[in-house]
Amino acid sequence: MPINHLNPPTGQMADNVVGFARALRAAGIPVGPGAVIDALNALQVIEIGHRADVFTTLEAIFVKRHEHALIFAQAFDLFFRAAEEWKHMLDSVPLPDHAKKKPPPASRRVQEALSQPQTTEMPQAQEQELRLSVSDKEILQKKDFAQMSAAEIAQVTRAIAQMRLPQAELRTRRYQPDARGLRLDMRRTLRGSLRTGGDIIDIHRLGRIDKPAPIVALLDISGSMSEYTRLFLHFLHAITDARKRVSVFLFGTRLTNVTRSLRARDPDEALASCSSTVEDWAGGTRIGTSLHTFNKLWGRRVLGQGAIVLLISDGLEREADAKLAFEMDRLHRSCRRLIWLNPLLRFGGFEAKAQGIKMMLPHVDEFRPVHNLSSIEGLISALSSAPPPHHRSLIRSAA
Repeated sequence: MPINHLNPPTGQMADNVVGFARALRAAGIPVGPGAVIDALNALQVIEIGHRADVFTTLEAIFVKRHEHALIFAQAFDLFFRAAEEWKHMLDSVPLPDHAKKKPPPASRRVQEALSQPQTTEMPQAQEQELRLSVSDKEILQKKDFAQMSAAEIAQVTRAIAQMRLPQAELRTRRYQPDARGLRLDMRRTLRGSLRTGGDIIDIHRLGRIDKPAPIVALLDISGSMSEYTRLFLHFLHAITDARKRVSVFLFGTRLTNVTRSLRARDPDEALASCSSTVEDWAGGTRIGTSLHTFNKLWGRRVLGQGAIVLLISDGLEREADAKLAFEMDRLHRSCRRLIWLNPLLRFGGFEAKAQGIKMMLPHVDEFRPVHNLSSIEGLISALSSAPPPHHRSLIRSAA
């Protein structure tokens, strides 16, 4: 009998499949009602007593992307291990090999999704979501990342994941066909006139090609920046997903290129890959040495075509000397725009007293705070606009 002619099962099995689909949605895997119906129908034509068959069937229906496979395996193991009613149906038959891998980086997100109480009354959930008043949102916008609770950090992480960086266009030297262009396309014009014997000539024009300016981020991961590092990485992952011309480097006592790691679609997987790559996480700070490595090995590779550099650091250098000023000046001359993002600007009475900050400050175009959602939104607006006409703008905000 064809599957689409079967009546969907009801009762205990249906409740578990529906609950499992809700858990997958909460963990970040898009599962619609049509997929749930297909899963209920498919479970009727397999041996329900074999755990591996159930796993393979649900995986074939619910998983549409490769990066969701490990998240699905983790959710399946946690959900049906907790479902005591299914223990007599899901026996000890081993799972497929790819389901036995190490839990994915998103396992914490899966556990949080499964720990949330499930409810079938959608209006109550929507009403609870609307309880977040405008004043609460404003407080969350202006609250310092270092003072947030775990629940507030989770809300901020979701807000950052939804951010999109507008395409700040940079005019190149290349041309493309453009009806409103100012340059005559002689080749296409003459070629078109050959079709009519030269009697009627259609004028073809060329216009400049605009491309988004590359962004290079240098993020300080020393111990003094540990309260902000993870959220900054979430922001860099969000803009990397929106535009591919983003290069990210982490530095503490040494420089590490994590651009490839941040290209993973799942944010938890991307951050876990960064953690496994970096050896000096939450250690000391050697800004001058790290900038020297960047200028020598990576400057010519990633700073071409008018790149914008984001230097995210508190500037508390342990070895502040003339080398730091030299490397900052070299970095400034190599890029189109150098923006220093310093969480210490959250203090209203901030003064550049540290020796490292004094040496770095003359070589930046903008000096901005980055400690809450409002400051990140201000950074996005600044990246999407033209650079300031003056050499350096000291932007202090208590947002």
